Amino acid sequence: MNLNKITCISMFFYNNMNRLAVAAVCIALTIGCQAVKADAIVVSRAMFANTIAEYMVEDDQVRVELEIGAGDVNAFRNLMPDALYERMGHAPKPLAERVSEFFRQDLLILADGNRLDGSMLEIGPEIRVRRDAVTGDPLPADEDESEVVIAATLVYPFEERPDTLTLSVPNRTGPVSIGFVLYHKGVAVNDFRFLTNGVTVELDWEDPWYSSFEARSMRRQYFSAMAGFLYVEPFEVRKEIILRPKDVQRWAEVGVEGVETITPDMQESVKSGIVEFLDDKFAVSIDGQPVEGVIDRINFLDRTLRSSVVVDGQDIDLLPATVGVIYVFPTEGLPQVVEMEWDLFTERMPLVPASTVDQAGPLPTFLEEGFSTLRWENFLKNPNLPTLTEIRLPPTPVQLMARWGQWLFAAAALGCLIMFMRRRGQVSATPMVLVTALCTLLALGSAWAWRSVQLNPERTQELVGGLLHNVYRAFDYRGEETVYDVLARSVGGD
Repeated sequence: MNLNKITCISMFFYNNMNRLAVAAVCIALTIGCQAVKADAIVVSRAMFANTIAEYMVEDDQVRVELEIGAGDVNAFRNLMPDALYERMGHAPKPLAERVSEFFRQDLLILADGNRLDGSMLEIGPEIRVRRDAVTGDPLPADEDESEVVIAATLVYPFEERPDTLTLSVPNRTGPVSIGFVLYHKGVAVNDFRFLTNGVTVELDWEDPWYSSFEARSMRRQYFSAMAGFLYVEPFEVRKEIILRPKDVQRWAEVGVEGVETITPDMQESVKSGIVEFLDDKFAVSIDGQPVEGVIDRINFLDRTLRSSVVVDGQDIDLLPATVGVIYVFPTEGLPQVVEMEWDLFTERMPLVPASTVDQAGPLPTFLEEGFSTLRWENFLKNPNLPTLTEIRLPPTPVQLMARWGQWLFAAAALGCLIMFMRRRGQVSATPMVLVTALCTLLALGSAWAWRSVQLNPERTQELVGGLLHNVYRAFDYRGEETVYDVLARSVGGD
């Protein structure tokens, strides 16, 4: 034991009585923590609560990872070492008794209504984990903004798998701010929320994806195993179906039966099975006419509250594994009505999130039996329709000759003028004047013709910009022939 460290921490504690959590750094230095037995996208700011609790429901226990902040130390006083507990103003009491009391009266977990015994595995000072403001996911540490918290690991073992767990908040000393998330076998049952007394989670041991809290406010953003989207643009409609391979396996063979991880070698065959399964489902009609789409892409996705990221080519846990399939339906312009018929509901999935998306943004809804049609109507008052820029035609051979013609005719006019001056009075002046005037007019006309087609820097920039714009817009269209036809209106060649 390093007595100098203990002395320094103790002095710091006395000088900062109002920041008890920082003083708790002495926990790891004053005691060797043993397992002490007891009787036992909606975005939230919960990830920035004073205390963070992560509940991990495993096959034979609930493990709780705590980050106890300064403002909540007193609520967790029964976990503190004897020296710190007494310095907080409490009468001496053995640590084992206090830990037992903590699991009986403070951070309770009820399994099917029966209190679980708990034990503390470890406790000590840690740097608070920085978290994303939207998803709550851990971020790299920032040494300039580090905060010391008390980290503790608690376990609540059980012999039989419970159907429900009820959580409680240690509030005997006043309000406590705890942000929490609960994982069932690695699947997040909720997004970060504030923990309140009596919240109950129903556990689905067959497929933890379907574990859920009774309170709808605790439901995670991506609660459904499937989702559908229609993206409507001027020259194409896209249908996106998001689903889990584990769910598809219940209806069709996709190669994930009995596995826990989808390896890179398995992914192409899994995708093929999903495409075959979707072949005759979720029919689309455009302006009242049934249409057949083509697959644009299919990927494994990691969906968060911020984004969906393609994760092909890496090991993926089966339970949360998600696949997105996008179909494309070319159109000749902006349609008036697009419909997709959702024809797959189950007892576990009676409600399916869906959304239509156009230039005005997304319009989310939910589909269910009796209301199974996702419908988009064109209510855009001033749609932004892609158009091609008018490209000035290249110079004709005559216009190209004007570049040199202006100088030739000017020289001819000058020659005629010199001859006229030399022979003035010798011959009639009229023919010479007419020829000089004609050459002058031709020189001026050639100069004007050349300037109108000359590629100066300004016109070159305009031409290149117009060509790039038209080439870019050509790919708004679907189909190789259509794209080439549109390109041919601006550029030529192979």
